[in-house]
Amino acid sequence: MQDDLLVVGFDLETRQEVHVMERPSDYWKRIGYGGTGQLVCFYCFHGFEAPVGTRIPLVTRGRLGGKVRRHFAHPPGQAPAGGHSPETVWHITTKHTLAAWAWSRPGVTRVRLEQWTEDGDRRADVEVLLDDGTKVALEAQRMLMTDDGWRARHRDYARQGVVDVWFWRPRVHFPHIVLDEGLPVWFYSVSKREAATSLGRPHARAHHWWQAPDLSVFGLHHPPCALDELERVTTPLDSLSLGPDGAVLPEDLQERLRESQREAREEAKRRQDSEARYERAVRESRERVPRAPKQTLLPPVPAGGLRCEVCRRPLDPLLAKTGRHILC
Repeated sequence: MQDDLLVVGFDLETRQEVHVMERPSDYWKRIGYGGTGQLVCFYCFHGFEAPVGTRIPLVTRGRLGGKVRRHFAHPPGQAPAGGHSPETVWHITTKHTLAAWAWSRPGVTRVRLEQWTEDGDRRADVEVLLDDGTKVALEAQRMLMTDDGWRARHRDYARQGVVDVWFWRPRVHFPHIVLDEGLPVWFYSVSKREAATSLGRPHARAHHWWQAPDLSVFGLHHPPCALDELERVTTPLDSLSLGPDGAVLPEDLQERLRESQREAREEAKRRQDSEARYERAVRESRERVPRAPKQTLLPPVPAGGLRCEVCRRPLDPLLAKTGRHILC
């Protein structure tokens, strides 16, 4: 099943967008095609590829656990010519799926669709408020953005203390400035209800790599760095958590990253210890080298070569019989 075959429903009675997973199939059948007809295609009703106000009651197809996931569809022969725009279908469906997913995560206090930031500069597809007061903006991005366009939106969010999490439509190129800013890249498949992201492969262990301030990059790491070789991983959306830093990888992937980074840190510790032992051995070796005694310079000896036998200073020949100075 392709993402562009899916549609979002609109309840004419509640005047709200609805997603197929929000209610049992029997409920949708009662209010859709062959029932009351109040469940209609959101896109047709709002004028996407059809006149505004077009009412096409929807049918429900697929089943939980089946080969085809549950989804809304037009009755045979009633879809617009050529269907709805895949970008439009993906964006609206993903937006509602992300909202439902966020509500199902622990630690979430509030979820709202299409919410403006406090200064009115940006409107998030989904705004999430966590128990600790963190605001998270979930963005469903269906088309390519320029680096400057994405950076402006990201920094507007950051300036207002909002954590932005971006889910991109599969096969859409994303601006690589995202990785420069230290954010992960997420892709979302509506039909599979799966999120994909990339891990950064371990960096090459070049000369004195163990002295680097961040040793995590010498194992698998997430998010990846901008120029990393990437390893793509896919996981069900429901396996992701939501926290103060955004979407959180499932525990099995986190453990894989920890294990890879643990090996790198242990190797770095062995290199650091070996380096410290070498430096200590060199220092101790230098300390063991005997030093020549410091020589005291004596005043010049007068003719006759006489010196006081006590202070060793030059001695006048008149005192030769005593061999020392009067006061010595």
